[in-house]
Amino acid sequence: MEPRDGPARACRAPRLLVLALLLGAHPGAQAEEPLPGSSLVEVMKGEPVALNCSALAAHDHFVLEWFLADRSGVRHRLASAQQQGSELQGRVHDSRGRSPPYQLDSRGHLVLTEAQVGDEQSYVCVVRAGAASTEATTELRMFAKPEATEVFPNKGILSVVEDFAQEIATCNSRNGNPAPQITWYQNGQPLRVPMEVNAEGYMTSRTVREASGLQSLTSTLYLRLRKDHRDASFHCSVSYDLPMGRRGRLDSPAFHLTLHYPTENVDFWVGSPSTTEGWVREGDSVQLFCRGDGNPSMEYVFFRLQDKQENVLKTNLEGNLTLEGVQRGQSGTYGCRVEDYDAAEDAVLSKTAELRVAYLDPLELSTGEELSLHLGNSTTVNCSVQGLPTPALRWTKDFVPLGNGPTLSLSSITFDSAGTYVCEASMPTVPLLSRTQSFKLLVQGPPQLSAEESQPQTEGGWREGDEVRLVCSARGYPEPKLSWSQLGGSPAEPALTGQGWVSSSLTLKVTSALSREGVSCEASNTHGKKQHVFHFGSVAPQTSQAGVAVMAVAVSVGLLLLVVAAFYCMRRKARPGCCRRGEKGALPPGDPQLSHSGSERPEQKGLLMGGASGGARHGSGGFGDEC
Repeated sequence: MEPRDGPARACRAPRLLVLALLLGAHPGAQAEEPLPGSSLVEVMKGEPVALNCSALAAHDHFVLEWFLADRSGVRHRLASAQQQGSELQGRVHDSRGRSPPYQLDSRGHLVLTEAQVGDEQSYVCVVRAGAASTEATTELRMFAKPEATEVFPNKGILSVVEDFAQEIATCNSRNGNPAPQITWYQNGQPLRVPMEVNAEGYMTSRTVREASGLQSLTSTLYLRLRKDHRDASFHCSVSYDLPMGRRGRLDSPAFHLTLHYPTENVDFWVGSPSTTEGWVREGDSVQLFCRGDGNPSMEYVFFRLQDKQENVLKTNLEGNLTLEGVQRGQSGTYGCRVEDYDAAEDAVLSKTAELRVAYLDPLELSTGEELSLHLGNSTTVNCSVQGLPTPALRWTKDFVPLGNGPTLSLSSITFDSAGTYVCEASMPTVPLLSRTQSFKLLVQGPPQLSAEESQPQTEGGWREGDEVRLVCSARGYPEPKLSWSQLGGSPAEPALTGQGWVSSSLTLKVTSALSREGVSCEASNTHGKKQHVFHFGSVAPQTSQAGVAVMAVAVSVGLLLLVVAAFYCMRRKARPGCCRRGEKGALPPGDPQLSHSGSERPEQKGLLMGGASGGARHGSGGFGDEC
C-alpha cells in the first residue's frame, strides 16, 4: 500500500513516536535484553502474549506488516496496519489455521491470546515510510510445565548374584516444553551413572514429541545389585525450564526393590522366658527363634541332637518353634538349619543352642510338722532338696535369718526358742524358682510367770478404797492355766508381747484386809505350777472420809443443843415474869414470888435454881435470864 504524502505527516510524527514507546510492554510477555533488530519473548503455555514491533520510528506516515518466518526462511504475511488520521487501522490477513486466530491491536501489537507450542516461531515486523523500509525480528519461546512425574519400579524379585546391571525402574515426564531432564536418586543422593552401557550401571533416555507439540521424556535406570540395596530408597526427579532462566522440579514417589539374595548367616536363640544364663523353668513354655539373612525367607528346619543324630522337630517358614510345658528331660542341644540352595559353599546355614531346664523338687525335713522338746534340750534338723542348678538353702524363724545350709542346730532351748522354723531353697540364677518347708517347735516345761501391777496414785502409797489393776502373764507347754485368789479375774488370753505368753487381769479396791492377806495368782500345767503374791504394804485411811464423819457429828450435837434450848425457853415463857426479870434483873412490884413446889421435877428445879442464882450473881448475863 502506498503511503500518503501531505503536510499532516509532520504533525503525526510525534504521536507515532509516543505510540512506538507504548508498544514496548504487554501483560504476559517477558523479554530478555534484545539484540539490535531482534528481541526474545518468553511466555508460559496458555498465557496471552503481545508482540511489539521495535522497528517503529517517528514517521508521518507508515505501513506496518507482520510476517511469520518459517524454518526455511519463507515469510508468510499475517497482518498489516496503516495510519488513518489519528488512529492506526489494521487487519489480520492469514492466521494459518491458528485457533484462536491472531489479533492486531490499536497499537500495532500482534496478539496471541493463548500461547501454544506451535507459536514458537520467528515473527518479523516491517515498517515502510515512503521509500524507506525498516524491519525487526521477535523470537517467541513457549514454556510448558510437565505433568506429575511417574515412576515404574521393577516389581519382580531381583537377584544380587547376577554379574550384570539389571533394570531398576523407568521414569516418565510427559507434556513439557522444552524437553525436561531426569536425575535418579538413591537414599536422597543423586546417582552418577553414565549413558553408556556397562556392567555396573547406566541409564537410557528417550524424548518423544507428542501430537500437541509438547515433549515427553522417558529414562530407565540399570544397576548391578548388591545385598546392601535391600534397604535402599530410590526415586527420580524431573527438572524443567521456566521463563527468565528459572527452573522447576518434580519428584516421583520413593520406592524399594525386592531382592533375592542367598543366606550368609543364621542366628538361633532361646526366647522368653529364659534367664540371662540360658536357664528356663520346668513347666514353662519356651520359644526357639531362628533367623537367616537371606531373602526371600527360606525353609527352617528345627531339630534336637541326641546321640549325634538330628531328630527333626518341625519345619516352617516363620522360623519359630514353641515347646509347651518343658520338663527336665527335655534339656539338651537344639538346632536350626536354613534350606537355601543358592547360598555359597562356605556359608554357615546351621546353628545350635543349649536348652537347660531348671527344676526344684519339694523339700524334705528330718522332722515332722511339729517337734516337741523339753527345756534345756538340744537337737538337729536336716533339710534336703533335689534341683538343678544346685539350690541354695537357708533357715529363718519369724522372717529372721538363722543361717545357710541344710542343717539347723538347736541347743539349750528355752521358751524363746519355740516358734515356726522355715527352710527355704532358691536359685539365684533362676528368678521365681523357690520352695519352702517349715516345722513348729514346741518347748515342754513348767510355767514361767510374770506379774505386773499399777502404781499408787499418791506418793505416800496405797489408801483405803484405791483401785488397782493386777496382771499375771505366763508361758509354758502345755499352755498354763491362770487363777486368782480373789474373784473377778479375766479369762486368759494371748499376750500382746507374743512368744507364747498368755495373760489375765484382775481389778479391785484396796482394803486393809487385802493388805494383810495379799492377792495371789497361780499358773499351772502338767509340768508344775508357779504362784505370785501381790502385797500393798500399809494402807492409810482416806482423810476425806474422816473429815466428813467429824462434821456430821458436830452438826448433830449442834442440832441437839438447839432443840434443848428451844424447849427450855418455851417452858420459861409459860411462867409470867420470867423473861421480864431476865431483862430487868428484878421482879416488878406486885408480882408474886416463884413458888418451889415439891412437885417440880429435879431437873427443872435444878435448872431454875441455877438460873435464879446466876441472875442474882451476874445480873442479866446468866443462863436463867435468857429465854
